[in-house]
Order: sequence, then C-alpha cells, then structure tokens
Amino acid sequence: MASLALHRLLREPFQPGRVIAALAGGIYLDFGEYAGEPQVIALTTPGAICLPNAIALKFSSKDAPTVATVNGAPARDTTTTEGIPGHGDEAWAGNGRVLACGMDVQVRRWWDPCPVFGPLSRGRLEHGLAALARVYSAADCQTGLEGHEGPAALAACCAAGDLAGAVELAESLVGLGSGLAPSGDSMISGLLLALRLLGGATAGGTRAVWLADWLGAAVTCYAEQRTTALGAALLHCAARGQAAEEVSAVLRGFAGQEPVEPAARRLLAAGGESGAALTWGLMAGCGAALALAAP
Repeated sequence: MASLALHRLLREPFQPGRVIAALAGGIYLDFGEYAGEPQVIALTTPGAICLPNAIALKFSSKDAPTVATVNGAPARDTTTTEGIPGHGDEAWAGNGRVLACGMDVQVRRWWDPCPVFGPLSRGRLEHGLAALARVYSAADCQTGLEGHEGPAALAACCAAGDLAGAVELAESLVGLGSGLAPSGDSMISGLLLALRLLGGATAGGTRAVWLADWLGAAVTCYAEQRTTALGAALLHCAARGQAAEEVSAVLRGFAGQEPVEPAARRLLAAGGESGAALTWGLMAGCGAALALAAP
C-alpha cells in the first residue's frame, strides 16, 4: 500500500530520482523538490516503521525480487519497460509505479497518513500522556540527543506559548543528529503532530494548532538545505498532519480507539532511535496542548 502523501507524484508521468539508501528496513528514493517541497519515497519492509511517505512492501529488502508488486500481480520485466532502468542509483516514479533497485513496484491500494479524531476530553489526553510516558520511561529510550538542552527548552517554550522562543529552538534542532532522519527532525515531527492533531481535537486547542502552524512554517522553510532529504520530507509531512502508521496508532490510543501502551511499544520497537525521538515529540506536544488549553 502507498501513502496518499505520494499520490500526486505517483499518479503523474514518470519522474526521475535517485536511490539515497538501501537498508534492512527499506529503500529510500529522493526525487528532489517536487510540487514545491522535498519528496522522498520510502519503500519499507515488514517490521520497519511505516513512514508517512511510505510504500509498504510485503517482503524484506534482502529477499527483494527483481520484479515486485504492492497488493497486486507480478509486473513486467523492468528491463523492457519503455527503456526505463529499474536498478542501480537511478529511480523513477509515476504512472502508479516505482522503479528502483531492480524492482518494478506497482501500487494497487492506498492508506491515509492523516488520522482524524472526534472531540477529545482533557481527561483522555492526560490519561494517554501518562500511559505513553510510562512506556517511554520503562523502555529506557535513547533519542540521540541525550544531554542536549534544546529539546527540553523547546518543550517548555511550547507549553508556555512562547512563539518566538519555540521557533528559534525548533529551527536550531532541524538536522541535529545522525542518520537519514536526524533525531532533531523526528522530535520536531512528533511535536508538530501532537500539537495539530491532539490540540485540534481538544476544546480550547486553537492555540496549539496556531503554534503548530508557525513552527511548521519555520522548520520547513529551507529544510532541504539544513537537513537530510528524508528529514526535510518528514518535516513537511508532519507540518501537514501526516504521520507514520505507528504514530497514528499511538494517537488513536489517545482518542480511546485502541490501547495506548501496546501502540507505544510498537512505535519504539519499529522506529528505534527515530521512534524514541518521535515518542518524545508526542509527549512534548501533548503536554503543550494541555497547557495551552488550560482555562
């Protein structure tokens, strides 16, 4: 299944891109700036975090066949498809397909990365936050930015409604950390998602959404010049309220649609360091949404 965040790119004519990483958890393809923002496709394998810009494969990357489909029948051999290469450093996306690393992935189904909730009570948010904090504490998580003062200061500014301070601190965290998706970007993404999605569903949550709007605009401005291609793409997704499936499950837990703690453990297990950073951001964002909605 492919995320609706990729719908426009995948439904238009073929666009050229490049493979930026082929890891155990999936293959990451960079299509540069498309439709005014950085665009990365994550071909994710079972057990890996299903990012908001993901196409979920049904096999592991080490077992990847030469020709593959997503919820469909085997596709044609990519070596004879309109002369478009399907392997090496080049990648192509469009016409409902992705060609990369010797695979022709055809999209048959879609999933929505934007969870929608009905009205949430303050008590439900407090209960969800406490449950998430218990799992996070018990897991002894490492976000990759331990000892850095920025994240705690950012959380405090958000809870106080200090826009100028929050913007300055959030911008300083963009691109901070190692890996394809730096920890600073994942923390900010979790924060934005909680502010927008939980705050927006809570009585008096207007200030939380307002803060998410400003922070999202600040961290996505020139993001492609300040962080990795994947980090920039994920910041744009978070600013629009598009979440990884494991993050959406945690948020659904806050809404009472499923238990919070099992969903939180899945996020931490699938995401590793990035999952820990996203979880930290969700806790900071929910705490800020509660503080900003206080009578």
